[in-house]
Amino acid sequence: MNWVAIGSSNLAAVSYDRDRSILYVQFRNGHDYVYYDVPSDMYYRLLDAPSRGAFFNKNIARHFHYARL
Repeated sequence: MNWVAIGSSNLAAVSYDRDRSILYVQFRNGHDYVYYDVPSDMYYRLLDAPSRGAFFNKNIARHFHYARL
């Protein structure tokens, strides 16, 4: 799994499993989560967002099923 460091006050890094549409998120507080059924375009939009934390909160958090790892 390839992690991408995120320049955000809340998010530390993300990784995406395209075959299973799973987004992995490492938060700066040390918690890791997995988000299910996240479309690949949502992952790329997150990476391209000027504020990745704001994009995550608005478009991913609480919009997809998730679990803490």
